[in-house]
Amino acid sequence: MHSFILRRLGVMALTMVSLTLIVFYMVNLEPNLKKLALNQTNNRASAVDVENWLRANGYREPFFKRYAEWVGVWPKDPSADPTTGKPAPKFGFCNGPTNRQFSGVLQGDFGCSTKFRTAVSAKILPALAATSKLMFWALATVIPISLLMGILAGMREGTPTDRTLSVLSIVTTATPEYVSGVIFTVIFASWLGWLNGSAASATGQGLTFYNFALPVMTMAIADIGYIARMTRASMVEVMTQQYIRTARLKGLSFPRVVLKHALRNALITPFTVIMLQFPWLLTGVVVVETMFRYQGFGFILNEAAANNDIDLLLGCSLVSVVVVLLTQLISDIGYVYLNPRIRVQ
Repeated sequence: MHSFILRRLGVMALTMVSLTLIVFYMVNLEPNLKKLALNQTNNRASAVDVENWLRANGYREPFFKRYAEWVGVWPKDPSADPTTGKPAPKFGFCNGPTNRQFSGVLQGDFGCSTKFRTAVSAKILPALAATSKLMFWALATVIPISLLMGILAGMREGTPTDRTLSVLSIVTTATPEYVSGVIFTVIFASWLGWLNGSAASATGQGLTFYNFALPVMTMAIADIGYIARMTRASMVEVMTQQYIRTARLKGLSFPRVVLKHALRNALITPFTVIMLQFPWLLTGVVVVETMFRYQGFGFILNEAAANNDIDLLLGCSLVSVVVVLLTQLISDIGYVYLNPRIRVQ
């Protein structure tokens, strides 16, 4: 097990370097750099001024050197003050290094957000905390409901209960978040009048029914049907196995057969699907958080993309890569504990 985890960690490190290298290249394309320079010079700079700004702030350095500086394995040179020529932070509104030193991701420096005019870490961490709260309650809603629906449908394949739950699962899965979000807003605002015009944004404080409960419901509604369908398919397959028939012939009651013999094996596939929901939720919240003005990870990611905030985009991409790789590692380890017959070799 330990050697398996070490090998996976090595693969994760290589994957992280490869993906961050691709993202770093994409966000540092020439049109993005010129747009950033224009934004920082109030869109009044000439082509020469744009070029001078990019050179002064290190964007004309070799690509791999800038990537190594961002990672923190190469010492970063400070920018030059355009008036005095003396070393200065890259952006005046961030406390960047004023002397040559290692200052990158490995040192906890994710750069400076040009949209929010603060350090990237100071913006990402509160946003992740707000989104984590949203994801926790979404999963706390999704997991028990979807597993119960899938188990009930799989236990009684072909019955009216199975058909009803299957249709409900398909309908909810086929409904995009932006559609269910609008539907919930209409129901609770226009019909029930629960919102009372409260549509203020949230950063973890001052949460309202509009900016917290509705996003949770919107994220959960599509996820419930998907996990329920996967659980049902797994349950149907397990219930046809020979050891289930043997247990029934021994005189064990149907609930005991399901709980003791079928459920553990049937949960292997749903466990994988549930673990994969973490990266899906982290990226899927972009639509939901933007729609409800919930200032979490998805909201700042959308703002960073809309405003060409390079350092913030890189920080969000790094967080997404880490979450995806960690959830895949956890799901692989979970296989062994759910089914001892699965060997890591």
